[in-house]
Amino acid sequence: MQNEIENITFSRFVNQAIPFEFITINELYARCKKNKYDLSIPHRIEFHALIIIFEGESKHFIDFKEETLSPGVILPLTKGQVHAFNRELSVKGCVISFEERFITQNTNDKNLFHFLHIYHTPSLLIGKKNLESLTPFLELLEKLHKDDNVNLKSEIVNSAFLTLLFQIKRLSIDQYKAFESKKFNDFIKFKQLITAYYHDTHNTKDYALKLSISYKYLNDICKEISGKTAKSFLDSWLLLEMKRNLSENKYTSQEIAFKMGFNEPSNFIRFFKKFMGITPIQFQDKLKKQTTVRD
Repeated sequence: MQNEIENITFSRFVNQAIPFEFITINELYARCKKNKYDLSIPHRIEFHALIIIFEGESKHFIDFKEETLSPGVILPLTKGQVHAFNRELSVKGCVISFEERFITQNTNDKNLFHFLHIYHTPSLLIGKKNLESLTPFLELLEKLHKDDNVNLKSEIVNSAFLTLLFQIKRLSIDQYKAFESKKFNDFIKFKQLITAYYHDTHNTKDYALKLSISYKYLNDICKEISGKTAKSFLDSWLLLEMKRNLSENKYTSQEIAFKMGFNEPSNFIRFFKKFMGITPIQFQDKLKKQTTVRD
Protein backbone atom coordinates (compact mmCIF):
# COMPACT_ATOMS: atom_id res chain seq x y z
CA MET A 1 0.00 0.00 0.00
CA GLN A 2 1.18 3.53 -0.78
CA ASN A 3 1.56 5.89 2.16
CA GLU A 4 -0.69 8.41 0.47
CA ILE A 5 -3.69 8.25 -1.83
CA GLU A 6 -2.99 10.24 -4.97
CA ASN A 7 -5.41 12.94 -6.04
CA ILE A 8 -5.75 12.37 -9.79
CA THR A 9 -6.41 15.50 -11.84
CA PHE A 10 -7.91 15.30 -15.31
CA SER A 11 -4.60 16.33 -16.87
CA ARG A 12 -2.64 13.61 -15.00
CA PHE A 13 -2.74 11.31 -18.04
CA VAL A 14 -4.85 13.27 -20.52
CA ASN A 15 -3.75 15.96 -22.96
CA GLN A 16 -6.88 17.13 -24.76
CA ALA A 17 -8.04 20.38 -26.34
CA ILE A 18 -11.25 20.11 -24.33
CA PRO A 19 -11.70 18.64 -20.82
CA PHE A 20 -13.36 15.45 -22.07
CA GLU A 21 -12.02 11.98 -22.89
CA PHE A 22 -13.46 8.75 -24.25
CA ILE A 23 -11.31 5.64 -23.71
CA THR A 24 -11.89 1.88 -23.50
CA ILE A 25 -11.14 0.14 -20.22
CA ASN A 26 -8.51 -1.91 -22.02
CA GLU A 27 -6.81 1.28 -23.24
CA LEU A 28 -7.00 2.72 -19.74
CA TYR A 29 -5.20 -0.29 -18.25
CA ALA A 30 -2.57 -0.20 -21.01
CA ARG A 31 -1.94 3.51 -20.46
CA CYS A 32 -1.56 3.10 -16.71
CA LYS A 33 0.76 0.10 -17.16
CA LYS A 34 2.92 2.18 -19.50
CA ASN A 35 3.05 4.97 -16.90
CA LYS A 36 3.70 2.45 -14.08
CA TYR A 37 0.48 3.47 -12.35
CA ASP A 38 -1.52 0.85 -10.45
CA LEU A 39 -5.28 1.35 -10.91
CA SER A 40 -6.00 -1.09 -8.08
CA ILE A 41 -4.54 1.34 -5.52
CA PRO A 42 -7.33 3.62 -4.22
CA HIS A 43 -7.06 7.13 -5.64
CA ARG A 44 -9.17 10.27 -5.39
CA ILE A 45 -10.37 11.78 -8.65
CA GLU A 46 -10.64 15.53 -9.25
CA PHE A 47 -13.07 15.15 -12.17
CA HIS A 48 -16.26 13.29 -13.10
CA ALA A 49 -16.39 10.00 -15.00
CA LEU A 50 -18.81 7.43 -16.38
CA ILE A 51 -17.94 3.71 -16.52
CA ILE A 52 -20.01 1.53 -18.88
CA ILE A 53 -19.53 -2.26 -18.83
CA PHE A 54 -20.08 -4.35 -21.99
CA GLU A 55 -18.64 -7.77 -21.11
CA GLY A 56 -17.19 -9.70 -18.17
CA GLU A 57 -17.48 -9.33 -14.41
CA SER A 58 -15.36 -7.53 -11.84
CA LYS A 59 -15.47 -5.45 -8.67
CA HIS A 60 -15.00 -1.73 -8.32
CA PHE A 61 -14.05 -0.11 -5.02
CA ILE A 62 -15.79 3.25 -4.56
CA ASP A 63 -15.99 5.32 -1.38
CA PHE A 64 -15.27 2.29 0.84
CA LYS A 65 -17.88 0.06 -0.79
CA GLU A 66 -17.64 -2.60 -3.47
CA GLU A 67 -19.75 -2.36 -6.62
CA THR A 68 -20.19 -5.37 -8.88
CA LEU A 69 -19.41 -4.68 -12.53
CA SER A 70 -21.26 -6.73 -15.14
CA PRO A 71 -22.77 -6.14 -18.60
CA GLY A 72 -25.25 -3.27 -18.51
CA VAL A 73 -23.91 -1.73 -15.28
CA ILE A 74 -23.08 1.98 -15.45
CA LEU A 75 -21.20 3.81 -12.70
CA PRO A 76 -21.35 7.61 -12.52
CA LEU A 77 -18.20 8.71 -10.63
CA THR A 78 -18.11 12.18 -9.13
CA LYS A 79 -15.32 14.57 -8.29
CA GLY A 80 -13.80 13.89 -4.87
CA GLN A 81 -14.63 10.19 -4.68
CA VAL A 82 -12.04 7.59 -3.70
CA HIS A 83 -12.10 4.58 -6.00
CA ALA A 84 -10.04 1.72 -7.40
CA PHE A 85 -10.26 -0.86 -10.19
CA ASN A 86 -9.43 -4.56 -9.85
CA ARG A 87 -5.77 -5.32 -10.45
CA GLU A 88 -6.58 -7.85 -13.19
CA LEU A 89 -8.45 -6.70 -16.29
CA SER A 90 -11.54 -8.90 -16.58
CA VAL A 91 -14.15 -6.62 -18.18
CA LYS A 92 -14.68 -4.79 -21.45
CA GLY A 93 -16.25 -1.38 -21.54
CA CYS A 94 -15.44 2.30 -21.70
CA VAL A 95 -14.64 5.18 -19.37
CA ILE A 96 -15.77 8.71 -20.17
CA SER A 97 -13.95 11.37 -18.14
CA PHE A 98 -14.62 15.09 -18.00
CA GLU A 99 -14.14 18.12 -15.81
CA GLU A 100 -17.24 19.40 -14.04
CA ARG A 101 -17.11 22.77 -15.80
CA PHE A 102 -17.47 21.01 -19.16
CA ILE A 103 -21.09 20.31 -18.20
CA THR A 104 -22.00 23.15 -15.85
CA GLN A 105 -20.73 25.97 -18.09
CA ASN A 106 -22.31 24.72 -21.31
CA THR A 107 -25.67 23.31 -20.27
CA ASN A 108 -29.10 24.88 -19.81
CA ASP A 109 -31.01 24.42 -16.56
CA LYS A 110 -33.31 21.69 -17.89
CA ASN A 111 -30.46 19.51 -19.17
CA LEU A 112 -28.38 20.22 -16.07
CA PHE A 113 -31.28 18.88 -13.99
CA HIS A 114 -31.11 15.54 -15.86
CA PHE A 115 -27.32 15.41 -15.53
CA LEU A 116 -27.48 16.01 -11.76
CA HIS A 117 -30.27 13.46 -11.45
CA ILE A 118 -28.05 10.77 -13.00
CA TYR A 119 -25.03 11.79 -10.94
CA HIS A 120 -27.10 11.60 -7.76
CA THR A 121 -27.40 7.84 -8.42
CA PRO A 122 -24.53 5.58 -7.21
CA SER A 123 -24.99 3.03 -10.00
CA LEU A 124 -27.35 2.36 -12.89
CA LEU A 125 -28.45 -0.88 -14.49
CA ILE A 126 -29.79 -0.80 -18.03
CA GLY A 127 -29.34 -4.53 -18.67
CA LYS A 128 -27.17 -6.30 -21.21
CA LYS A 129 -29.91 -6.35 -23.86
CA ASN A 130 -30.06 -2.52 -23.88
CA LEU A 131 -26.33 -1.96 -24.42
CA GLU A 132 -26.79 -2.09 -28.19
CA SER A 133 -28.98 1.00 -28.07
CA LEU A 134 -26.05 2.98 -26.63
CA THR A 135 -23.70 1.98 -29.46
CA PRO A 136 -24.51 4.88 -31.88
CA PHE A 137 -23.92 7.47 -29.14
CA LEU A 138 -20.69 5.85 -27.94
CA GLU A 139 -19.33 5.51 -31.47
CA LEU A 140 -20.08 9.18 -32.12
CA LEU A 141 -18.34 10.26 -28.92
CA GLU A 142 -15.30 8.11 -29.72
CA LYS A 143 -15.11 9.60 -33.22
CA LEU A 144 -15.50 13.16 -31.92
CA HIS A 145 -12.87 12.56 -29.25
CA LYS A 146 -10.33 11.55 -31.91
CA ASP A 147 -11.26 14.40 -34.27
CA ASP A 148 -8.46 16.99 -34.54
CA ASN A 149 -10.85 19.70 -35.69
CA VAL A 150 -11.47 21.79 -32.56
CA ASN A 151 -13.96 24.14 -34.21
CA LEU A 152 -17.13 23.87 -32.09
CA LYS A 153 -15.82 20.55 -30.78
CA SER A 154 -16.67 21.35 -27.16
CA GLU A 155 -20.28 22.22 -28.01
CA ILE A 156 -20.80 19.15 -30.20
CA VAL A 157 -19.24 16.74 -27.67
CA ASN A 158 -21.28 18.32 -24.87
CA SER A 159 -24.51 17.77 -26.83
CA ALA A 160 -23.58 14.20 -27.81
CA PHE A 161 -22.64 13.28 -24.25
CA LEU A 162 -25.86 14.70 -22.81
CA THR A 163 -27.82 12.74 -25.42
CA LEU A 164 -26.05 9.57 -24.23
CA LEU A 165 -27.00 10.40 -20.64
CA PHE A 166 -30.63 10.97 -21.65
CA GLN A 167 -30.69 7.54 -23.30
CA ILE A 168 -29.16 5.95 -20.19
CA LYS A 169 -31.73 7.65 -18.00
CA ARG A 170 -34.51 6.53 -20.31
CA LEU A 171 -33.35 2.90 -20.17
CA SER A 172 -32.96 2.93 -16.37
CA ILE A 173 -36.07 4.98 -15.62
CA ASP A 174 -37.58 2.24 -13.44
CA GLN A 175 -34.79 2.85 -10.91
CA TYR A 176 -35.69 6.51 -10.55
CA LYS A 177 -38.13 8.02 -8.17
CA ALA A 178 -39.64 11.06 -9.86
CA PHE A 179 -38.75 14.25 -8.02
CA GLU A 180 -40.33 17.60 -8.66
CA SER A 181 -37.64 19.71 -10.34
CA LYS A 182 -37.64 22.64 -7.89
CA LYS A 183 -37.32 20.35 -4.88
CA PHE A 184 -34.50 18.39 -6.50
CA ASN A 185 -32.68 21.57 -7.53
CA ASP A 186 -32.94 22.92 -3.99
CA PHE A 187 -31.60 19.63 -2.64
CA ILE A 188 -28.65 19.79 -5.04
CA LYS A 189 -27.98 23.39 -3.96
CA PHE A 190 -27.95 22.17 -0.35
CA LYS A 191 -25.34 19.53 -1.26
CA GLN A 192 -23.26 22.15 -3.07
CA LEU A 193 -23.43 24.53 -0.10
CA ILE A 194 -22.26 21.76 2.23
CA THR A 195 -19.23 21.24 -0.01
CA ALA A 196 -18.47 24.96 0.08
CA TYR A 197 -19.15 25.74 3.74
CA TYR A 198 -18.67 22.57 5.80
CA HIS A 199 -15.46 24.09 7.20
CA ASP A 200 -17.53 26.93 8.68
CA THR A 201 -20.75 25.38 9.94
CA HIS A 202 -22.36 22.02 10.72
CA ASN A 203 -25.71 23.64 11.55
CA THR A 204 -28.35 22.77 8.97
CA LYS A 205 -30.36 25.88 9.88
CA ASP A 206 -27.47 27.97 8.57
CA TYR A 207 -27.79 26.24 5.20
CA ALA A 208 -31.53 26.88 5.10
CA LEU A 209 -30.79 30.58 5.64
CA LYS A 210 -28.21 30.57 2.83
CA LEU A 211 -30.82 28.98 0.55
CA SER A 212 -33.52 31.47 1.68
CA ILE A 213 -35.87 28.59 2.50
CA SER A 214 -37.44 27.40 5.73
CA TYR A 215 -35.73 24.71 7.77
CA LYS A 216 -38.92 22.63 7.58
CA TYR A 217 -38.87 22.74 3.77
CA LEU A 218 -35.19 21.76 3.70
CA ASN A 219 -35.92 18.89 6.05
CA ASP A 220 -38.89 17.76 3.93
CA ILE A 221 -37.00 17.70 0.63
CA CYS A 222 -34.08 15.84 2.22
CA LYS A 223 -36.46 13.20 3.58
CA GLU A 224 -38.15 12.85 0.18
CA ILE A 225 -35.00 12.66 -1.94
CA SER A 226 -32.39 11.06 0.33
CA GLY A 227 -34.57 9.33 2.90
CA LYS A 228 -32.75 11.26 5.65
CA THR A 229 -33.41 14.39 7.64
CA ALA A 230 -31.33 17.43 6.72
CA LYS A 231 -29.17 16.89 9.83
CA SER A 232 -28.69 13.19 9.09
CA PHE A 233 -27.80 13.94 5.48
CA LEU A 234 -25.24 16.54 6.55
CA ASP A 235 -23.76 14.15 9.13
CA SER A 236 -23.49 11.34 6.57
CA TRP A 237 -21.75 13.68 4.11
CA LEU A 238 -19.31 14.86 6.80
CA LEU A 239 -18.57 11.26 7.78
CA LEU A 240 -17.85 10.26 4.18
CA GLU A 241 -15.53 13.23 3.70
CA MET A 242 -13.73 12.34 6.95
CA LYS A 243 -13.22 8.78 5.71
CA ARG A 244 -11.87 10.10 2.39
CA ASN A 245 -9.42 12.38 4.21
CA LEU A 246 -8.32 9.58 6.53
CA SER A 247 -7.79 7.22 3.60
CA GLU A 248 -5.38 9.69 1.97
CA ASN A 249 -2.90 9.31 4.86
CA LYS A 250 -1.73 12.89 4.30
CA TYR A 251 -3.02 14.54 7.44
CA THR A 252 -3.00 14.04 11.20
CA SER A 253 -6.30 13.66 13.04
CA GLN A 254 -5.85 17.20 14.33
CA GLU A 255 -5.38 18.57 10.80
CA ILE A 256 -8.47 16.71 9.55
CA ALA A 257 -10.48 17.93 12.54
CA PHE A 258 -9.73 21.58 11.74
CA LYS A 259 -10.17 20.98 8.01
CA MET A 260 -13.61 19.51 8.69
CA GLY A 261 -14.67 22.46 10.82
CA PHE A 262 -14.23 21.04 14.33
CA ASN A 263 -12.72 23.42 16.89
CA GLU A 264 -11.28 20.56 18.93
CA PRO A 265 -9.82 17.25 17.69
CA SER A 266 -11.64 15.49 20.51
CA ASN A 267 -14.99 16.57 19.01
CA PHE A 268 -13.93 15.17 15.63
CA ILE A 269 -12.91 11.84 17.20
CA ARG A 270 -16.16 11.70 19.18
CA PHE A 271 -18.25 12.41 16.05
CA PHE A 272 -16.42 9.76 14.02
CA LYS A 273 -16.65 7.11 16.72
CA LYS A 274 -20.36 7.81 17.22
CA PHE A 275 -21.13 6.70 13.66
CA MET A 276 -18.33 4.23 12.95
CA GLY A 277 -17.87 2.60 16.36
CA ILE A 278 -14.08 2.97 16.04
CA THR A 279 -11.60 5.83 16.25
CA PRO A 280 -10.14 7.53 13.13
CA ILE A 281 -6.77 5.79 13.72
CA GLN A 282 -8.47 2.40 14.01
CA PHE A 283 -10.30 3.14 10.76
CA GLN A 284 -6.99 3.86 9.00
CA ASP A 285 -5.53 0.60 10.33
CA LYS A 286 -8.59 -1.27 9.05
CA LEU A 287 -8.18 0.28 5.59
CA LYS A 288 -4.52 -0.78 5.47
CA LYS A 289 -5.48 -4.38 6.24
CA GLN A 290 -8.24 -4.34 3.58
CA THR A 291 -5.83 -2.99 0.97
CA THR A 292 -3.28 -5.67 1.87
CA VAL A 293 -5.94 -8.33 1.29
CA ARG A 294 -6.89 -6.74 -2.07
CA ASP A 295 -3.22 -6.75 -3.12
